[in-house]
Amino acid sequence: MCIGRRGDIVNQQSFPHSFNSLTNESVRIKVVDIGANMIEELPPYAGMVMAGNADVVGFEPNLEALAQLNAKKGPNEVYLPHTIGDGARHTFNCCQAPGMSSILKPNPKVLNMFHGFPDWSLILATEEVDTVKLDSIAETAGVDLLKMDIQGAELMALRHAKKRLKDALVIQVEVEFLQLYVDQPLFADIDMFLRKYNFVFHRFFPLFNRMIQPMLSNNDIYAAGLSQTLYADAVFVRDFTRLDKLSETQVLKMAAILHDCYQSYDLVLNLLTEYDRRTGKAIGPSYLPALKKSAGIA
Repeated sequence: MCIGRRGDIVNQQSFPHSFNSLTNESVRIKVVDIGANMIEELPPYAGMVMAGNADVVGFEPNLEALAQLNAKKGPNEVYLPHTIGDGARHTFNCCQAPGMSSILKPNPKVLNMFHGFPDWSLILATEEVDTVKLDSIAETAGVDLLKMDIQGAELMALRHAKKRLKDALVIQVEVEFLQLYVDQPLFADIDMFLRKYNFVFHRFFPLFNRMIQPMLSNNDIYAAGLSQTLYADAVFVRDFTRLDKLSETQVLKMAAILHDCYQSYDLVLNLLTEYDRRTGKAIGPSYLPALKKSAGIA
């Protein structure tokens, strides 16, 4: 949900050395990005794509946004127009702010309590759309990083992606803490669902707060700090207390994603320790010194 000014997001480009360059490995990952429209910032995996270390299959049903993605894409990116969901036909609500358009209806009971949202969520038109199950799309097989931002329909899509969840190592999904859409599943629902598939919550990336009306600070409806946390991108990872369920290749790929996309260096070191234990390599002991050196830390 890209509505107005976003919070500060750590950009993977600000850290100059990739996982592959620090470890002398040649890890390549597959990204599936559902709702790939880049409204205001690059996705967290952009650095891996720019370095040629990732293949992307993206979905964007907005034809104008799809055209922009295809115009800018590199040789390892494919973008498709499918609306991902449960395979059924739904009414799509086109809102004044494209970032709020959804197959769910905006919930005025909640949205009217926050500055901006009553206007942004105004439905300008509706159209009937056929959704497609992620599991039925061959191009998504073998996904390592699954990113999803589809305005309240994330759990619906996940319920019809059980084959892909067996492959995925890291999932970044937009979650809400109040029902911005009618009957919308919330963070707790997605968390409980993903735990059934050996995923645990790792971190928010990032959290977004909005001020409850009528209070307004410095005439800025995006002012940070106050008060209600509304939504976030939540990162889920394979349960790192049960790494025996992953292959050596999966452990290494998970480490690469967490390093390059989310700067979760402590978990990366833990994964590399497990990888070394299985393979007899010694990547872990050199990772931390290389990380410090690349950051200019003595």
